[in-house]
Formats: sequence, structure tokens, C-alpha cells
Amino acid sequence: MRNLRAILVAMPALLAAGLVSARDDGRYANSPLKPWFDNLRSAKGLCCSDADGFAVSDPDWDSKDGHFRVRIDGEWVDVPDEAVIKEPNRAGRTMVWPLRSAVGISIRCFLPGSMS
Repeated sequence: MRNLRAILVAMPALLAAGLVSARDDGRYANSPLKPWFDNLRSAKGLCCSDADGFAVSDPDWDSKDGHFRVRIDGEWVDVPDEAVIKEPNRAGRTMVWPLRSAVGISIRCFLPGSMS
């Protein structure tokens, strides 16, 4: 019974670690922006790499009253202010790094582009 309790206590931590692990499969190894992406961070921490985030088309993000939101899987998700990357966007396109969990989608990093 004690071993089962230890497993149940450790399980959420192990699952959370799997959710935030990088998925860089080498596609961007030769990109001149790879070192920049690898060190890109919001106030919530490292964003991981370009392979972990994805580009967002203009109709799928917007800004209102100084706050952003983004559409992911057909659902609008508010971007926390601490997830917004403050440095200039060297990639040029809007990108988001979502985290999916049992309680829904949260945003780890958001890199705004220019709305056209």
C-alpha cells in the first residue's frame, strides 16, 4: 500500500515533466535562428525551441486593451501578460507555445508579430 501511495504521489510530477519536455527533432538544427529560439524566454521561463511552438495566422490572434488572445484548436485562449515575449521578433511571424493538460490549454510563451 505504501508503494502504491508513493507512485500516486510521483505520477503528477512525472506527467508534468513530460508535458514540458522539448520536442526538437532536429528539423531546425541548421537554422540561423536556432540559438535565438533555444534561449527565447518569457517571464514564465524558457519557451524551448521553434519545434515546440507554432506559427499563428493573423485571424487566429488579436489584441484588445493591451492584452493578447490566441485561437488554439478552435478555442480562444487568453495570453497571460507574463507569457508575452518582450524582445523583438526575429522570426517575423506570430508564434505561441501552448501547454496542454487535463485542465485545458495554458500559454507558456507568446511572440507577437505584426497584424496586417
